[in-house]
Amino acid sequence: MTARPAFARMLAAAALTALLLGACQDGSGINGPTARSIAPIAPQTLALMQTKGMQQSDPITIRAYKKEAEMEVWKKGGDGKYALLKTFPICRWSGQLGPKTREGDRQTPEGFYTITPGLMNPNSSYYLSFDTGFPNAVDRANGRSGRYLMVHGTCSSAGCFAMTDATIAEIYAIAREAFIGGQRSFQFQSYPFRMTAKNMAKFRNDPNAPFWRNLKEGSDYFEALREEPKIGACGTRYVFGGADVAAGSCKPKVEPLVAEKRAEDEREIAELVAKGTPAVRMAYLDGGQNAVFRPQNNPTTFASLGGTETVLPYDAKEYGRHNLGEVSRPETLAAGPEEVEIDVKGRPVMLAAVPSPTTTASTTPKAVAAAKPGEKAKGPVRPAPTTLMAARPTEPAAEPEKPARIAIADADGNSDGYQQLLGKLFTKDKPAPVVTPATDAATVEPIKLAARIEPPAAKPAAKPAHAGKEHAEHKAEAKKTEIKKTETKKVEAKKADAKP
Repeated sequence: MTARPAFARMLAAAALTALLLGACQDGSGINGPTARSIAPIAPQTLALMQTKGMQQSDPITIRAYKKEAEMEVWKKGGDGKYALLKTFPICRWSGQLGPKTREGDRQTPEGFYTITPGLMNPNSSYYLSFDTGFPNAVDRANGRSGRYLMVHGTCSSAGCFAMTDATIAEIYAIAREAFIGGQRSFQFQSYPFRMTAKNMAKFRNDPNAPFWRNLKEGSDYFEALREEPKIGACGTRYVFGGADVAAGSCKPKVEPLVAEKRAEDEREIAELVAKGTPAVRMAYLDGGQNAVFRPQNNPTTFASLGGTETVLPYDAKEYGRHNLGEVSRPETLAAGPEEVEIDVKGRPVMLAAVPSPTTTASTTPKAVAAAKPGEKAKGPVRPAPTTLMAARPTEPAAEPEKPARIAIADADGNSDGYQQLLGKLFTKDKPAPVVTPATDAATVEPIKLAARIEPPAAKPAAKPAHAGKEHAEHKAEAKKTEIKKTETKKVEAKKADAKP
């Protein structure tokens, strides 16, 4: 009795994937569904669903976080609320934090996307995949361009979310069963990081901060109500809400629970800023990877990147054994990201605690004049070089050699260049030049992170204009006095000789 429903399900899956093939761009050349596209959901995942009271046919929502390199699959229960089913580590994403702006920039997109059955690709060159649907209406309103931004297998990214083959197989099967169960589309929510008050305080001065605050409005709706928000586009911004958004309103009603969450987060952000939380930007050579895939990682000490969770949401040992395929640009992963403190205009904070020449006693003329009589006046004391983002030796070091120019291509042959944050991303007022493989991060001269700042030497006090004249008069007067003394002595000597 159990074989017939399973066989019927496989036939339905095969029929669905056959209908989808016409929309696929990432094809392997195989005409028709493959065994991997109709593989059942893994037994351990079905067991997890059972413990959480979920059915494999229940609707889903997927949420991705670039900084934490995690992807969550949520399922909708009988009460209409979504609950977290499983968290998957992301094997590779590329670019920087921030939205994709143009084709070839290697940016992994950020925003809210609608995944329909037509975007599922059972014949992907990367095992299995689904297209995010980039660009959406908001992307197009902002002039963003690009295509074929996928969630796929093989740990190689040129603007995609790259999972392992085993992971994409599991996610694909979960999505496929939701479609077979009647879901017409699911939301794919892509964020730069988890939209917590702490992260919003840290990244408050990033040039992308206004866009990220807009994304947080949708995140707040989902987290407060556990419902997919309806999404609209008003100009270059998203609007989130219920039926009024679907009707085209640009000022939708805000549900009380959503308003309460936003107000609470705003209070926490203000408190964090008042306590001195520095504003930062994240600088990547080219995207990131979940630490669970790094060979040097120790699964026994690996902590969840989710924040408050104390139990790892995925088995580190299991994912550590996954076949990653050809990892794109592994040398950029080895460096890891750098946090760069920035000012209110989003520029790097280059100098800190520099002694002021006008307030440092040892560098003022008054301090030189205060030397004790008989002692040689000491010159101005020059402070040690001030560090900017990294310690530097007291004496200036030799200029570092420029790294060799290399051109790097992904496993998929994509050799488009990408913007390297520490090289020029901070100069947002200038137009970004076209980047080529010959000008990627490997060829950018390292930024000089320290500057030697020496106050000007103290100038000797200027002599008054009449000083020379007074000196000459004083000299003449002294000479007269000496002559008078000499004549007086001669007179006294004559008087002494005249006495008997």
